[in-house]
Amino acid sequence: MRLDLLAALSGVMIALQARANGELSHRLDNGLQAALVSFGSGLLIILIITPFSSHIKEGIRNLKAAIAQKEIARWKLFAGALGGSFVAIQTQIVPLIGVAIYSVASIAGQTAMSLVVDRIGLTGGGKKLISPRRVMAAVLTVIAVLVSVWDRIDADNLSMIAVTAGCIAGAVVGVQRALNGQINEHSHQSFTTSLLNFITGTTFLVILILASVVLGKNDLSPLPAGPWWIYTGGVIGVIYIAFTSTVVQHLGVLTFTLFSVGGQLAASLVIDLVSPTDGVSVSAYLVTGLAMTYVGVIVGGVSNSRVQKPKRQ
Repeated sequence: MRLDLLAALSGVMIALQARANGELSHRLDNGLQAALVSFGSGLLIILIITPFSSHIKEGIRNLKAAIAQKEIARWKLFAGALGGSFVAIQTQIVPLIGVAIYSVASIAGQTAMSLVVDRIGLTGGGKKLISPRRVMAAVLTVIAVLVSVWDRIDADNLSMIAVTAGCIAGAVVGVQRALNGQINEHSHQSFTTSLLNFITGTTFLVILILASVVLGKNDLSPLPAGPWWIYTGGVIGVIYIAFTSTVVQHLGVLTFTLFSVGGQLAASLVIDLVSPTDGVSVSAYLVTGLAMTYVGVIVGGVSNSRVQKPKRQ
């Protein structure tokens, strides 16, 4: 299969994961518990694979050596906690606004945060100037969010709150990817970085849930019997990691991102057409917002290709 198609398929998996986690949250009526189920199942799969993977073991040794030599700050190893936060937000808001609007909002947050991350040099590759083209891309994607929910602004204020949360989720992912880039530089193995993310992310969610239970703000619910696909969030996450760790090395970050976003936006629209969440409908505003988001990503991508070469992740 062509690598660009595999990159697009990885974007499809992001949309499918959002739908699965959102539906699990809806049936549990507990977003945090749904996030833990998703993250925990992914961790379990990677833990089963780890004893049989020499590459993961090598990455662990490389990372331990980097920590011992103080080549990387210990606090950066907790990037997975941001991933846990992202999934927790995802499970809360997808049932409210649907996969498509969530995808637009999260991509807008990622685009805006990328300006900050690159400017302060959080990726570890040094500080980068903010080009006018990248600012244009960020502004365009934010406008795309407003267009996507234009027909809901007066009808439901809760939708705007959820969209804002989606933008925050995207910003969180932007910071997490930057920190993961630094971790990956020292582990030299993408799956080792993923293992660390799943460990810290699951731990963060467990602590968060225990604290909410103790404070009486959360009650755990029995897991629903089905449908089976609501439990695929963790599995999809592991498969997505396998795709990114292989395809990015050949296509480069820029090309991979463009095809991935294209797949995510197209799949999110199809999902909301075929299997929408309750109260979610596809409007002309939403379709227009999706198109504007993709244009914004392309604009930002063109800028990136002129400023720096894609790095191996």
